[in-house]
Amino acid sequence: MSGHSKWSTIKRKKEKSDAARGRLFTKLIKEITVAARQGGGDENSNPRLRTAIQSAKTNNMPQANIDKAIKKGTGDLPGIVYEEIVYEGFGPGGIALLIEIVTDNKNRTVADVRNILGKYGGSMGAVGSVSWIFDKKGIIVVEDSKVTEDELIEVTIEQGAEDIINDGGVFEIVTLQEEFENVKKALKSANIDFSSSNLTMVPNNFKRLEGEEAGQVLKLMDALEEHDDVQNVYSNFDIDDEEMKNF
Repeated sequence: MSGHSKWSTIKRKKEKSDAARGRLFTKLIKEITVAARQGGGDENSNPRLRTAIQSAKTNNMPQANIDKAIKKGTGDLPGIVYEEIVYEGFGPGGIALLIEIVTDNKNRTVADVRNILGKYGGSMGAVGSVSWIFDKKGIIVVEDSKVTEDELIEVTIEQGAEDIINDGGVFEIVTLQEEFENVKKALKSANIDFSSSNLTMVPNNFKRLEGEEAGQVLKLMDALEEHDDVQNVYSNFDIDDEEMKNF
């Protein structure tokens, strides 16, 4: 299984816990606020906001929380001004890391991220050191109990889907960034519900890990994801399914 799919599978399982759900809500509220600030509060004309709202609703966030986050973004309510940053770095085994940050205190956050990387055998990288490894793609997740792979192919391939991956009880539909909204519309028109949809960074090469390095990378990814200012972490690690049973 490719690295991006491996980590997305792990995260889906983790998000079932209350603690993880609380962190997820914090990240979703930040994303809604930033999206509304950059593109306005109308989801019909703001694709980033529309995707953020869809993710929030999928994860059962109350509508009042969504509305409040939008108003903070548009300035209708007072709120914190967030800055978006992308850090690049390396982890155990030389894996590449892209770390998307939304913070109100850049100095605090960069120090925290550097400390987390150092604790688990990683390091910060220069701008451009690993970003070339990743391409921006859309990932739409559909539960495999709701549709067959053949049905998904029929509905999505002509609309721009690049690949459909069967990944532990769900299908991951991979799209070009520019075809992301078209594929989502095609699924809706076919009455196929999807559990999540996000623009993500997909690596174009992978590093296979095993043993101690594999365990260290999973601990590093956990520590980064648990930081309130870290929105997303992308990496190019690949761990065999049999190896995963050891963790």
